[in-house]
Amino acid sequence: METTSRAVAQAPAAEGGARFPSARRTVDGYLLAPFPWYGLDEAFTGPRWLMQVGTSADGSVEHGSTGHGDEPSVRNEYASGSPDDPREKFAVVVTVAANPVRRSADGTGLLEATSVSSAAWLAGVGLLSFTWPGQMDHALRDDWLEQQTETAWVLADDLSGPAWSSLSLPVDGVPTPFHYRESEFGWVLAGSTAQGVHVGAYGRGMSAYGLGFAMIKDITAYAA
Repeated sequence: METTSRAVAQAPAAEGGARFPSARRTVDGYLLAPFPWYGLDEAFTGPRWLMQVGTSADGSVEHGSTGHGDEPSVRNEYASGSPDDPREKFAVVVTVAANPVRRSADGTGLLEATSVSSAAWLAGVGLLSFTWPGQMDHALRDDWLEQQTETAWVLADDLSGPAWSSLSLPVDGVPTPFHYRESEFGWVLAGSTAQGVHVGAYGRGMSAYGLGFAMIKDITAYAA
């Protein structure tokens, strides 16, 4: 699969979001990206916030996430609500630079290509990072997360498979096809834009069917 390295795309694993605060609130990494960032369009009027950027082996910014709605915490599934009405309602948009296979900056190796599958993989792992089954013992969560992460990788490698359906959503006002799937933990989708980036998204408590995406004019507004 042409996608970002799994070593680069590690999801946050600290409970209660403990790994996020310092990284999520700084906009510096986002400003270094040579590509535009995407978020929900102006129809969404709720809170917006930064998460993290991901870098390639040579330190270049390759992807990152922006959050919308309630800031999710790592917790047992629906611990703060019910399956039908989870208290945390959020959508996270993942922007991935559309890059071909290329040499690293130091010329010592090759950097992997990115594709829609990259966005699907990052979105799938992102959703998993905030949830684990309520009946599972806390000590087993790492093993469960590793297994589910591998499953997300396999699913992202088969976007034409039965796990995915098609969904058309506006991107910069233009109807755009997305690959979409739902699970007991939430939903995941992935597609491409005309601006040289792939867009993935995941969420819970907010319907994906009513969302629209738009290029972010001022990423610093998310750091407020």
